[in-house]
Amino acid sequence: MSRRPQPSRTLPALAALTIACGLAATAPAPAQEGNAEEGAEVFKKCRACHDVGPEAKNKVGPLLNGIIGRPAGTVDGFNYSDANKQAGSKGLVWTDDVMFKYLEAPLSFMPGTKMAFAGLKDAQDRKDVIAYLKKFAAK
Repeated sequence: MSRRPQPSRTLPALAALTIACGLAATAPAPAQEGNAEEGAEVFKKCRACHDVGPEAKNKVGPLLNGIIGRPAGTVDGFNYSDANKQAGSKGLVWTDDVMFKYLEAPLSFMPGTKMAFAGLKDAQDRKDVIAYLKKFAAK
């Protein structure tokens, strides 16, 4: 004759295991980081107006060396829109999160900006471009 486990001992353990598995299944997946190599490809959409790298200079848009961590509207020699300058004077800094939101829809994020770009709708493209830009320190 086989011995059956006591329900009072087995059920709490089973319930805990079920809850733990359920929580693991519903926990959000960690955000995928950007890939700088992929970002270099995506950045080709930006090159008509922006420059980055050792020889970067202002074009239609400002150079983007050191953009992450820089206050908005602060590249010397670039004529920013009033919206961009005001954003910087009010404390807007181009962090990863701010840049991520901005790149999705620049005109919605900063009404009045001169940046006439529809944005990057794909979240991974935005992460990749940010990873690529982070490779370039300020001059």
